[in-house]
Amino acid sequence: MKVIVLGAGILGVTSAYQLAKSGHEVTVVDRQPGPALETSFANAGEVSFGYCSPWAAPGIPMKAMKWLFMKHAPLILRPKLDLAMLSWMARMLSNCTSERYALNKSRMLRLADYSRIALAELRTETGIAYDERMQGTLQLFRTQQQLDASAKDVKALAADGIPYEVLDRDGCIRVEPALRHVRDKIVGGLLTPKDETGDCFKFTNALAAKAEALGVRFAYGTTIKALDVEAGRVRGVITARDGDRERERMSADAVVVALGSYSPLLLKPFGISLPVYPVKGYSLTIPITDAARAPESTVMDETYKIAITRLGDRIRVGGMAEISGYTNDLGLARRSTLEHSVTDLFPGGDVSKASFWCGLRPMTPDGTPVIGPTRIIGLFLNTGHGTLGWTMSTGSARLIGDLVSGRTPEIDAKDLAVSRYG
Repeated sequence: MKVIVLGAGILGVTSAYQLAKSGHEVTVVDRQPGPALETSFANAGEVSFGYCSPWAAPGIPMKAMKWLFMKHAPLILRPKLDLAMLSWMARMLSNCTSERYALNKSRMLRLADYSRIALAELRTETGIAYDERMQGTLQLFRTQQQLDASAKDVKALAADGIPYEVLDRDGCIRVEPALRHVRDKIVGGLLTPKDETGDCFKFTNALAAKAEALGVRFAYGTTIKALDVEAGRVRGVITARDGDRERERMSADAVVVALGSYSPLLLKPFGISLPVYPVKGYSLTIPITDAARAPESTVMDETYKIAITRLGDRIRVGGMAEISGYTNDLGLARRSTLEHSVTDLFPGGDVSKASFWCGLRPMTPDGTPVIGPTRIIGLFLNTGHGTLGWTMSTGSARLIGDLVSGRTPEIDAKDLAVSRYG
């Protein structure tokens, strides 16, 4: 078939690669001049097959109230008269129950573990390099209360057969030797040893090149104006080149929407209500000046919800959740929080040389992505992955490749479709 993939981020490029492997004629459309130049550009770098949980969890409403008044808050809320924002927040709060948390986490773990297998096979198949490491994620607890609260995550990991290890202070230092300099600041941790790390931007660009070799065409610098839908079936996409007022119709047998936070805006005129909302995240990329004081893999600072990840000769520090709509302004207070977390746990680095970035994560109220068909024939979604787009990308792409091709997926994907929202 002739398939158009909308978006050249990590989800769009992995989808295009899988569709091309399935024998389809694929075109990727993106407004940027190259792949992975928006949310996929400088994310936290963690590939968290085990450390993946919904943000909507029991106790989060009370924690959120406290976070709003913290100096280095993991959550920043900038309320506005935005019905999409208010509806999304209300739906998220309704998912903050033990029952919903367990259901949503099981969905996430299922897709994440499938992605772990898919990424390993893709790496073997293509030989691409992206500063990858396979040394796990250490969720680091500064208080006994945090360590005790991890019991619900341990239960979910055990139920899904995901390897884990609960560590005391010495165990954390064994996994991450640089923490010996701050041993009195930690009480323990939860290690998910199958987790990986890697530069999402490097990976996406390398895979885009492999996709081109398979015949995928990339239409960069092209704005997506609308879907072309006729009689309940998608016929293609209406686009315009940068600086060109004339619109072009690109025909297709199937269209895959992988536009992250912008997906709902494209779908709304066709009566598809997709509860995906942008939640801004920030990152610093710091050159390593002393390898002995740098992390070996990913350390997740549970207090500030910030990930500190080793990417080759750099450290990526990423996190926070700012609910403020479609804004890309860089708040200096957010940089201060990132600097505080990394220098508190890994003192000695030169944060003055860091590059500062932000991106809009496409979040669903229940934390699980939206993957699969819509009520419009030939129109598929691969979006709403939140902070786990990099983690879930390869598995999500395989699902899309199967669903578009009319094959039965290797894992259950029915509860990931947009139809779950009614």
